[in-house]
Amino acid sequence: MIAGEKNRILLCVLILLGEMSLAGSLSSQGMRGTIRKQSFGKTASGEQVDLYSLTNKKGMGVSITNFGATVVALRVPDRAGKAADVVLGYDTLEGYENGKSYFGATVGRYANRIGGGKFSIDGKEYTLPKNDGNNTLHGGIVGFNKKIWKARELPANDAAVLELSYLSPDGEERFSGNLSVKVVFTLPANRNELKIDYTATTDKDTVLNLSNHSYFNLAGEGVGNILDQVLTLHAKQFTPVDKTLIPTGELRDVAGTPLDFNRATAIGKRINEDYEQLVFGKGYDHNWVLASGGGKGLSIAAEAYEPKSGRMLEVLTTEPGVQFYSGNFLDGSTGKGGKAYPRRSAFCLETQHFPDSPNHPNFPSTLLKPNAIFQSHTVFRFSAK
Repeated sequence: MIAGEKNRILLCVLILLGEMSLAGSLSSQGMRGTIRKQSFGKTASGEQVDLYSLTNKKGMGVSITNFGATVVALRVPDRAGKAADVVLGYDTLEGYENGKSYFGATVGRYANRIGGGKFSIDGKEYTLPKNDGNNTLHGGIVGFNKKIWKARELPANDAAVLELSYLSPDGEERFSGNLSVKVVFTLPANRNELKIDYTATTDKDTVLNLSNHSYFNLAGEGVGNILDQVLTLHAKQFTPVDKTLIPTGELRDVAGTPLDFNRATAIGKRINEDYEQLVFGKGYDHNWVLASGGGKGLSIAAEAYEPKSGRMLEVLTTEPGVQFYSGNFLDGSTGKGGKAYPRRSAFCLETQHFPDSPNHPNFPSTLLKPNAIFQSHTVFRFSAK
């Protein structure tokens, strides 16, 4: 059996049968969720990578690899109780090493785009590698999604908790400061939600924007497109972009535009309208200014609903923005189980600060200074109706 096929089978077993195989363990541990660690293979350079499968008592399971602090699979039940994996991804580590779509990854140092690949801090200009035309996207050529993170299971009485940490050295991708980052994934034992908590510290002034880049299809990954899935975004404004998808600095009202999702609307209803912003993005690929404005407490950012399965996703966050991306650049490449992922077969809801914030003083600041602690919290909550 070749290594790739072995890993594919292992992943399927962990995801499809994890709830059954762990039932006895769950019973013995009472209210606790469980974590099972398995090898996910070795990188091209020979580094060991692991896969952690978290399960709870409500039929939800999440598989996370320490390569890129990446959500590999996320299984949630439909209205009939039948579970399906609702995030795009790959069966093997090789897919994540070579993939360019950031499936499920923790992206940084700077999630989203920095215009012209440059910004200034206190008059000093920083020039970054450009990997998206003339811009820097998701941290540069080798961002956090391509790094091996240190994993640690944390004790909890009523949840499965996995901590992933990474030290980004001063000068990595030409960002300043030694940046220490932790991402904690929590799956409660009796609630179908994945909580993601980010913390970071630095020893020099730097800019930071962290997000999870999961691609969701609530019908199940590889099952058709997402145009009939229904979306609500709790935002009265968005940040318009130029033709390279860099914000202009304007905060524009969504009222009267195809970007108004304050009422639940099918994603595909207006996606092909002749509106300049949709033309630039080839669909939706924009940052919405959340009504909550960001802060210490979690606030509802978005809801998505898939009518046939009844699956619903609620997104709560402390971030001031959410990037809604309608999968416009998916190209039919092969994902899990040999399934093709064509254009608009998934969507992203990336909780974040605004794109290109270091170059727009009117945007919420992404500057992190020494002796300060960056904190951000996001919850992906699932239900069915």
